[in-house]
Amino acid sequence: MRRNYKLLVLVLLFAAASCSFTTKTFNDPNKDKTLIELIAYVLENGHYDAKEMDDSFSREVYKDYLESIDPLKRYFYASDIKEFKQFEDQIDDQVRNSEITFFDLTHSRLVQRMEEAEEIYKEVLSQPFDYSKKEVLNTDYDEQEYVNSKEEMKERWRKQLKFSAIANFYDKKKEQKRELENDPDYEVKSDKELEAEARELTLSSLEEYFDFNDDLERKDWFSFYVNAIVEEFDPHTYYFAPQDKDRFDMAMSGKLEGIGARLQKKNDNVKIVEIISGGPAWRGEEVEVGDEILKVKQEDEKEPVSVVGMRLDDAVSLIKGPKGTKVTLTLRKVDGTIEDVEIVRDVVEIEETYAKTSIVEKNDRLYGVINLPKFYFDMENYSERNAASDVKKEIIRLKEQGMEGLVIDLRNNGGGSLKTVVDIAGLFIKEGPIVQVKSKLEGQEVLKDTDPSVLWDGPLVILVNELSASASEILAAAMQDYKRAIIIGSKQTYGKGTVQNVLDLNRWVRNSDFGDLGALKITTQKFYRVNGGSTQLEGVKSDVVVPDRYSYIDIGEKDQENPLPWDQIEAANFQVWDGYIDFEETVSNSKKRMAQNEHLRLIEENAEWIRDQRNDKSIPLSFEEYRTEMESNEQQAKRFNKISEYQSNLTYESLPYEKDLFTTDTVLAEKRQRWHENLSSDVYMEEAVNVLEDMKMNNIRKSGVAQIKE
Repeated sequence: MRRNYKLLVLVLLFAAASCSFTTKTFNDPNKDKTLIELIAYVLENGHYDAKEMDDSFSREVYKDYLESIDPLKRYFYASDIKEFKQFEDQIDDQVRNSEITFFDLTHSRLVQRMEEAEEIYKEVLSQPFDYSKKEVLNTDYDEQEYVNSKEEMKERWRKQLKFSAIANFYDKKKEQKRELENDPDYEVKSDKELEAEARELTLSSLEEYFDFNDDLERKDWFSFYVNAIVEEFDPHTYYFAPQDKDRFDMAMSGKLEGIGARLQKKNDNVKIVEIISGGPAWRGEEVEVGDEILKVKQEDEKEPVSVVGMRLDDAVSLIKGPKGTKVTLTLRKVDGTIEDVEIVRDVVEIEETYAKTSIVEKNDRLYGVINLPKFYFDMENYSERNAASDVKKEIIRLKEQGMEGLVIDLRNNGGGSLKTVVDIAGLFIKEGPIVQVKSKLEGQEVLKDTDPSVLWDGPLVILVNELSASASEILAAAMQDYKRAIIIGSKQTYGKGTVQNVLDLNRWVRNSDFGDLGALKITTQKFYRVNGGSTQLEGVKSDVVVPDRYSYIDIGEKDQENPLPWDQIEAANFQVWDGYIDFEETVSNSKKRMAQNEHLRLIEENAEWIRDQRNDKSIPLSFEEYRTEMESNEQQAKRFNKISEYQSNLTYESLPYEKDLFTTDTVLAEKRQRWHENLSSDVYMEEAVNVLEDMKMNNIRKSGVAQIKE
């Protein structure tokens, strides 16, 4: 989460930082050393709760870094680890001295071991597996030791590859059985043939994996090392390499400048896997999903550049570009023909990023649903399209349709802009505090809604789950503290109570010849509810708790490494909303309905089963045992198929303005149809509508503002 305003103190701090580095440092040919020095300085001086870089810090970085580059322990040997061990307590010293000896050693060794691994997996997969042999694969890799010899490494790879192949073999036998049932003349293949095909599938997936790794350059692996250092401060402090920063900006704004297509690399070819609705490629109708891009030519260049075999990131950099510029793609079309297509780049909006709205009618009353995937905003210009302005527009449209209650769906919303939260919360209350923030540089501050008008003064429900985080928790907490909305969802939300700023590292470097240094997302503040409590670790506890498939999975902030602690501050001065006459009764009635709901009981059983499956670290590698376990799991899973078969009696529709778009945008129409079908089978949304129906207002509406009775 980033604040675009009031960064003066930070700017002054880091401006001083840029002056503290010597000219010698920035003329040093080793960019990595400079990056380490700069990031260390920024962390020590700008992080909300900067850790001391000591031997204990070093040991944690050492452990996390090795886990990040070899999580399955299938590259490094015990002898490698013994050699690396000399640096276990020295990483803090290396960071302070801008040394990267440890990284250089591990990186060169990893490249060597990955080359050896390519030979190993090809050798293993050249021979049939013996599925009659009783053995198991232990997937608790944290508890496994590093191997001591090439023979042990080959055995480790053999078991992992056998696991992949036995799954393919099982699927192929099932598929053949189905085909035979449907067609008695189906040509049956022997187990030997199916086993060979299963190994071939495993080989193909491994080749794709290693092709991807072959594309990774030293700078990519260095990002792993840098992030092992910065994430030791807290889970949300993160280094963005230049292209990662571009992706982050796109995710936050929902926009990019380019042709409007999603690309994937497969067997050295760059393939178009999706055309983004409304983008230049979509409008031109000359590019199809499945086309392969062979060459890219810029409008100011005479010759095109071949992208065959090029890193995907590099190919994407050539294809995207500023609005209004032209790019010519040489395509191998789906039908095999070669064609040059000129496209004028434009701003492309990723529709999935933005708020979407639906209406639903129950007992002759109309209710609105706004799904907000994230609190998006343009990091360069807040006045551009953002979550708050979009939600405001959608509420106005819903009111024009005669809406009598509103659901804000924040499930799986991981956060975004702090300012958009304040603006959105202000749509539902009169003036008052929304969230409190505290930083070591600026002290404590209360962020308020200063607009006395209330856009929506009617019944309000907010849906959350364990993945509702950060900005979602601020909105849910504020509405809960004001008793403005009823919160329905998981026992508690994610528990991220910290604020991050994204700092462009290039701005602190003078006369650098290193090119783009990337950016650092750094935790600079903690936020607190208006009642003084922190959402850090504890999250927001729902008024009506309902189980979901994440209920027994450790995915919250408290389950991450190095989270900041929970604390509290004094409450802000605020007045509870006095718009409902039956708030507690409505909550009580909802709890009773949920407790008696058999569908929710089944969901909870499913959540427990998922937990047990995740905790089982032993996988049989003999076919008979594997088949028995899979069939048992499939039988158990059939019980839970009823979860997806659930149907409410509610029908959801788009607003009139969006229906008009469907005549020219069939992709959007199809997406909305799928969403509406999902809503109709969503037991949580059904209960949200029930709660809206139950809520009785203690207000008289006048000009959209709640007038509280004396």
